[in-house]
Amino acid sequence: MPTRLQDTPLLVILSGIAAVLCLVPAAHGFMTGDDPTARGFLYSGLMLGLLVVMVALATSHRVPRLMPRSNLAALAGAYLLLPVAMALPVMQTVPDTQFANAWFEMLSAFTTTGATVYPDAGRLPPSVHLWRALVGWFGGLLILVAAFAILAPLNLGGIEVISGRVPGRSAMEGPQGSRNSDPSERIVRTALMIIPAYGGLTLVLWIGLMSFGAPALDALCIALSTLSTSGITAGTGVGVAGLGGEALVFLFLLFAVSRRAMPGPRFFEATRVWWRDPEGLAALVLLITVPGVLFLRHFLGGSPAGDEGDNPQGLRAIWGAVFTTLSFLTTAGFQSEAWSSARGWSGLGAPGLILLGLAIVGGGVATTAGGVKLLRVYALFRHSERELELIIHPHSVGGRGRGARLLRREGAYMAWIFFMLFATSIGLFVAVLTLIGVDFETALVLSVAALTTTGPLADVAAATPIAYAPLGNGVKLALGLAMIVGRLETLALLALVAPGSWRR
Repeated sequence: MPTRLQDTPLLVILSGIAAVLCLVPAAHGFMTGDDPTARGFLYSGLMLGLLVVMVALATSHRVPRLMPRSNLAALAGAYLLLPVAMALPVMQTVPDTQFANAWFEMLSAFTTTGATVYPDAGRLPPSVHLWRALVGWFGGLLILVAAFAILAPLNLGGIEVISGRVPGRSAMEGPQGSRNSDPSERIVRTALMIIPAYGGLTLVLWIGLMSFGAPALDALCIALSTLSTSGITAGTGVGVAGLGGEALVFLFLLFAVSRRAMPGPRFFEATRVWWRDPEGLAALVLLITVPGVLFLRHFLGGSPAGDEGDNPQGLRAIWGAVFTTLSFLTTAGFQSEAWSSARGWSGLGAPGLILLGLAIVGGGVATTAGGVKLLRVYALFRHSERELELIIHPHSVGGRGRGARLLRREGAYMAWIFFMLFATSIGLFVAVLTLIGVDFETALVLSVAALTTTGPLADVAAATPIAYAPLGNGVKLALGLAMIVGRLETLALLALVAPGSWRR
């Protein structure tokens, strides 16, 4: 990495990347003949790029290298500032749109939430759809790199469950900040490991979806949003590529189940074999249990009698339930084309609580998924299992090695703290939204959707779909803050504002 770039603050580098990304929809607009949209993105990218160059020259050689929390602060600043810059081309290319709507749309995409204030896909030019998906993809890449290079060294983002150490305290850097533990170099090394795989998988999925018959733009948007679990499409669902396309998306959503699927640094458990991965086991149990319950409910009086022999309908219902379960578990929020068949088969008109619960559980640690995370849920389950064993056999000794004991004790303690903070965050944002004037059920669904970064929950979790467009600016501001809290996690924000982080 050149010295000049290494001495540039992380927030400035991220802003420069956003400026470069503006050129992609600009090129798409020129290629498709949409010159006004192309010029809007081109001019926005040039203006932002010029501003970034000036700020970079003014702030070079002022990077606090010996403060690991400085990059955490830059990450939080990125979620506060970059959506404002990303909203500029949307303001110029979408007619009659407010800045609040453009900001909310970009923040939703950048946090991989996928909530949209433009339900009418025809209102947005194709290049803007590409921009939304591209911003979500960039947000997914950022959180992947940050999980390994920024959060993990501070025992945050779920790593505290594995290590058992106090969140917010660096366990990977010496007090003098050696050359090998330089935060800037660690970010570069991690990015060089993740970007080729992340980009390559996106390219493979894009080509695969087109081979199943999806249009190029739709396939690209789905590929970008699948790897980032943002759930953003160009106005069409994943069914645009048929059953084969859904199966392909299903396979690529598995990368959000466990961090082992994506290359990157390995912390605290480099020798554990993949088939004993607790996150994968927990996800497998949910993928069997939830669709199984929905399928068996058909035979327990959940739907009208007389169609028990409809085998094709039953198989279609099973697939719709399995795909949608994994989609909401990884907080992508895609719905299978067969999801309506699964609801009809089970007799549940709107199984919103099931989807809310899956989104709250979330995907894997150090992945693009949101929610509480599977590893924390697994740690709490193992701790509960051990406590029941002690009730029956008070003098028994728990086995399975030091790592399992650490996960059941210190790891479960950290997981319980996070779960309580997460529940408190839900209660806080529900209270804020109800004070603004939102009814309780809507406030609950919107709060969970924002905190778990699963924006499509608003369409399926309530009795009637909830639209983001009619919401007031105060509600959108509260939901935007909830998205940032859900993406960064409350423990990371507490570590950032703790008094210990103020010391130079």
